[in-house]
Amino acid sequence: MKQDPAFSCHQDSAARGECGGRRKRREKMLDASDIRLLMLHFLAQNDAHGYELIKSIEELSKGEYSPSPGIIYPNLTLLEEMDAIRVVDAQASRKAYTLNAAGRARLAEQQAHIAHLIERLSSLAVLVNNRSLPDVDRAIHRIRTTLNSRLSQQDLSAETLEKVVDALNAAADKIAAS
Repeated sequence: MKQDPAFSCHQDSAARGECGGRRKRREKMLDASDIRLLMLHFLAQNDAHGYELIKSIEELSKGEYSPSPGIIYPNLTLLEEMDAIRVVDAQASRKAYTLNAAGRARLAEQQAHIAHLIERLSSLAVLVNNRSLPDVDRAIHRIRTTLNSRLSQQDLSAETLEKVVDALNAAADKIAAS
């Protein structure tokens, strides 16, 4: 079964102890076309500038995912070139954008996909809430520290490693079945 990248942990992140914590997701969760659709979605609700769009997307996931300015601003330019959006007031110090007819049409065509994207980001917010419950947080911390302590021992036998993997798989299966 293929893992959802929103819930996976890259090997280099695991080595730095960044998995399972309340740190923002570092892996690429959404591609540029997904970001553009979300931007159009939020612009359909209100005119906004780039920073407001970043914050709107970030709020959906309770801070677990935040698009970088390096993806937002070039995509604003692209959407403007595609005539999907336009600048509200070219004289303003910060460019605020509004939706054009082409942007509305694109939104109408992609409603199901936008709903999926919003659900995906919203599920991260639920994850944050549940993971921050004190009992859950303590249990995650205990598993992490116990696992790290055991795996940091030099010259672990293949039998010991197999037992650790079996215990982790059994715990995962039990959690999935609950």
